[in-house]
Amino acid sequence: MTLVAERYDTVIRGGDVVTPDGVNRADIGVRNGEIAIIAPDLGTADEVVEASGCFVMPGGVDPHAHIEQLSGMGVMNADTFETATRSAAMGGTTSVISFAAQQKGEALSRTVADYAERSRRGAMIDYAFHLSLSDLSAPGFDTDLRRLIDSGHRSIKLFTTYNIKLEDRDILNVLSRASGSLVCVHAENDALIGWSRDALVAAGLTAPRYHAPSHPRLAEVEAVERMIRFAEFFAQPVMLFHISTTEALASIRTARARQVPVWAETCPHYLLMTDEVLDRPGIEGAKWMCSPPQRREADQEALWAGLAAGDLQIVSSDHAPYRFDASGKLSAGLEAGFPEIANGLPGLETRLPLIFDAMIARGRGGPEAFARITASEPARIYGLQRKGRLAVGMDADIAIWNPRTTRRYGANDLHDNVGYNPWQGREIAGQPIHVMSRGDWIVRDGRFEAEPGRGNWIRRDAIGVAAAIEPAEEVRLLREVRP
Repeated sequence: MTLVAERYDTVIRGGDVVTPDGVNRADIGVRNGEIAIIAPDLGTADEVVEASGCFVMPGGVDPHAHIEQLSGMGVMNADTFETATRSAAMGGTTSVISFAAQQKGEALSRTVADYAERSRRGAMIDYAFHLSLSDLSAPGFDTDLRRLIDSGHRSIKLFTTYNIKLEDRDILNVLSRASGSLVCVHAENDALIGWSRDALVAAGLTAPRYHAPSHPRLAEVEAVERMIRFAEFFAQPVMLFHISTTEALASIRTARARQVPVWAETCPHYLLMTDEVLDRPGIEGAKWMCSPPQRREADQEALWAGLAAGDLQIVSSDHAPYRFDASGKLSAGLEAGFPEIANGLPGLETRLPLIFDAMIARGRGGPEAFARITASEPARIYGLQRKGRLAVGMDADIAIWNPRTTRRYGANDLHDNVGYNPWQGREIAGQPIHVMSRGDWIVRDGRFEAEPGRGNWIRRDAIGVAAAIEPAEEVRLLREVRP
C-alpha cells in the first residue's frame, strides 16, 4: 500500500534502513529537518532519492576531534572548523564533539567563547565541545565550570601526562565537581613516559620508531586503573579515551563487571595499524606518530573482541591533524627527534569508511553494530539526544552507503587541510555517496555542497549514562555535612 496522505520534503526510497531494531527495506520521509516517517512505499515528496542496494545509516557521531586547537607543544592543528567539518561530512559524519582547550591562566568562560566564535564562522556540521582543562587556578574556575555544565557543555577532558596534565589532586577536585557531566581522560602515566623517553634520548635513539617504546604499555594500564579507582570513589561517570592495549581493556572489563561507571573508546589506528608503521626511513615515520602509539596485532584482536562484547562502546577518530611540514610535524626541523614531533593523525574523513570496510565488507560485525559504535552509542553516552539514530522525530542526519563502491586511498586525497593521508595504499569497500544534515544534503553524489557556518551547536542537557553504585563512604559523609 502506498501512503499518500502526507507530503514530505524528501523521500529516501528503497534502501536497507539501519535502525536500533534491525535492518529493514523501507523509505524514509523527511520534513522540516526531521525524520517524519520510516515505512515502505511512501508517496509524494518534493524530492525522491533512490537508495536501492544501499544501506541507509544514521549520520556518524565522532566524539573525539581536535579542531583549531593549539597543542601542548605550541603547534597549531592544520584544520579549521571549515576544513575539518567538510572532511567529516565527506566521510559520512554529521555531528562532532571537539575540544575547547583551556590555556594556562585562561578563564574557562573565555576559552569556550573563543571556540564558539571559531565554530560559528566555519562549522558545516553540528558540533559540541568538551571542556578541556589545564589550569584549575584560572580566575573564576569553579563558577565557570558549574555554569558551563549547566548550560549544556556536559563533558570534560583531562590529561594525566604531558605539559597540560593535571596532578591527581586536581583530577580529584574535578571529579568531585563534575556532577551531571562525563569526565573524559587521556590516561597514561607521565612518569613512565618521561623516564622511557629520557632513557631513549640518552642512548641516541630518537627516530620516529622509538616513539612507541617511549610510551610503554604499562603507562596506559597504570593510568587507566588509577582513573577507574577515582571514578569508583566518586561514583562519577568517566570515559577512557583511545584504549590501545589488551591489558587496559582487561582492567576496564573487570571494573565494568563490578559496576564502576567507566566507559571506553578506541580508534581505527589501534584496530587497523601496528607500531610497524613508525619504522620508515628518515623522519617519514613522523606522519604516523600518535599517543598512545599503535601497538601489536594481539592488541588489535583484543580491541575488536572488546567492541563485540560491549567492553568498548565507541570508535572515535581522535582527529589530531598536523601537516608534514614546518607548520606541523616538522616544526622542529628535519633532524628533530621523536620528542619534538607533534603527535596525531587525521581521521575525521576516514573513520567511518575504514570501520565500514572492516565490519561490513570484511565481516567483523555488521550494519547494526557499525551504526551502534559510530553513531548511536556516542550520541547516547554524550547526550546528543536528537542524533545517532534513524527514528521518527530525530534530526534527519542520514548517510546513504553504497557497499559495492571500492576505493584505494591516495597520497593526498582527503578533504581536510593536512596534505597527506595516513591510510595511503589501503583499499576499502563501501562509501557514503549522499549525506544529509538536518534535512539538507551536504554531500550529494560524492560532492560536497554545504556552506561555512551552517552547523549548529548542540546543547546537551544531560548525559546518557549514570553511576549504578554509591560513592565512597568518605564522599557521602562530606556531602552530608557540606552546607
